[in-house]
Amino acid sequence: MEFLNRSIKLKYYSIFLLLNAFLFCTALGNNYSYNWIVKETNFTRLCSTKKILTINGMFPGPALHVHKGDTLVVNVQNNANYNITLHWHGVKQPRNPWSDGPEYITQCPIKPGANFSYEIIFSSEEGTLWWHAHSDWSRATVHGPIFVYPKAGTTYPFPKPQAEFPVVMASWNKGDVMEIIQDALATGGEPNQSDALTINGQPGDLYPCSKPGTFKAVVDYGKTYLLRVINAILNEEMFLAVANHTLTVVGMDGAYIKPLETSYIMITPGQTMDVLVTANQSPSHYYLAARAYAGLVYDNTTTTAIFQYNGSYTAPKTPAFPNLPNYTDTDAATNFTTQFKALASKEHPIDVPQSVDKRIIITISINTIACASNSCDGPNNSSLAASLNNISFVSPEIDILQAYYKRLKGVYDTDFPREPPYVFNYTADVVPDDYLTPEINGTKVLVLKHNSSVEIVFQGTNVLASAENHPMHLHGFNFYVVGSGFGNFDNETDPKTYNLVDPPEMNTVGVPKNGWAAIRFKADNPGVWFMHCHLEKHASWGMETVVIVRNGKTEATGLRRPPPYLNPC
Repeated sequence: MEFLNRSIKLKYYSIFLLLNAFLFCTALGNNYSYNWIVKETNFTRLCSTKKILTINGMFPGPALHVHKGDTLVVNVQNNANYNITLHWHGVKQPRNPWSDGPEYITQCPIKPGANFSYEIIFSSEEGTLWWHAHSDWSRATVHGPIFVYPKAGTTYPFPKPQAEFPVVMASWNKGDVMEIIQDALATGGEPNQSDALTINGQPGDLYPCSKPGTFKAVVDYGKTYLLRVINAILNEEMFLAVANHTLTVVGMDGAYIKPLETSYIMITPGQTMDVLVTANQSPSHYYLAARAYAGLVYDNTTTTAIFQYNGSYTAPKTPAFPNLPNYTDTDAATNFTTQFKALASKEHPIDVPQSVDKRIIITISINTIACASNSCDGPNNSSLAASLNNISFVSPEIDILQAYYKRLKGVYDTDFPREPPYVFNYTADVVPDDYLTPEINGTKVLVLKHNSSVEIVFQGTNVLASAENHPMHLHGFNFYVVGSGFGNFDNETDPKTYNLVDPPEMNTVGVPKNGWAAIRFKADNPGVWFMHCHLEKHASWGMETVVIVRNGKTEATGLRRPPPYLNPC
């Protein structure tokens, strides 16, 4: 009876969403509906076969093709043995956090045998985005691309490419990825690193038993192609290049930038890039290759695809290999990422807050927590942890969105600090052990007034001698990256260096190793929105928080009502 009631509710909920999407999209775009099934599927990689979690049996999962302003309804049936939620990364979901997806933040998980319908509302996004699971480490294999095309009657701000290819980079583990993180959290140590990196589900020629499946992008001489690059890897930032070819980056995170010519890109987990490449070399086979920009513990293997020309020629025994930066080449990473500028054209305007109502400074740290009997696998027999402003986030047992909407007490606190609780030399070579342990393990959120202009400065730290880049992602918004630098942020001098004319618009910003990054945005999207590091192990250790944006003064500037059916916790 309970299953029947749930099925009836879901049926009417799907009808409700489709009707709502139709009404919402009459003037904005089209609406579509998809049925997805979460299930375990056998895949063979690196000479062995194992079951992985998939959508519709695919790895990567199905691509979503939409136009700017469209709305989708995705009905998800969980036929697997794990809880699951899905997140639409980079989709702002105006007033609709109910379908944003992070587990215990905006929804309770879809349990085995249950289902849920997501309403995905596209607004100003245009370019490449992606979707992924947002529960434990299930996104390792549960993810896929979103291609957002220009609205009907408009076109790209560059000549239309001959064709497009997804370049979805991901991690592959020989073991069960869910067991890997569960074991690491139980023992307190570093999780095992991946055994391979993949492009479109394939490790490539340099791994055992992998050459036959290597992805090939087949091109015609003289034509220009659009690579839609997505870093879905769990814990590695990546350098990527195509041998002997120039890359032109024209967009990232669903927004256009001024064309940037380069021989390589550096892309963090969570980020997407739109990259043009012209097939103007001698017809042959060329490697498209990617490898890590180093963290402290990382997969140092190289994944490859092949940029293969059509035509009559003798194929080389080994394709030409690109000149990728070294794993530790911070200069190469910095030289690339500091060149981004928003397109800022009449057709694609930007609206950068020239002043702010509040500047919030957030330190980013790797920490340790003491273990009973000093029995854990972290440094000095402790357990590894992570924090923002010395708060290591703890997910509640009911999702924060429902608690906020229903005004339930005791689920979260609203006193997330707006500046670091301790001031010290954050990026010193040696940071005192006094700062190793987070001040609080808890569920503290940051509350913002509707339509306020906000600046957040993310300050990296060298606590535990663990400085590395941190890709910080904010749900529900695109923000402007107005500045970045190395060392400690200076409240007096560094704002004078900000770019307030054409800063890039992103949803995930790489905070430099032992440095800082400043973002600005208008808090005009009411609701509950997750903010976290997109290195999966750091998020698992607590490097995350929640931003609540209060309602505006009208119904149109307030949080939408919840859907008729919400999964129970």
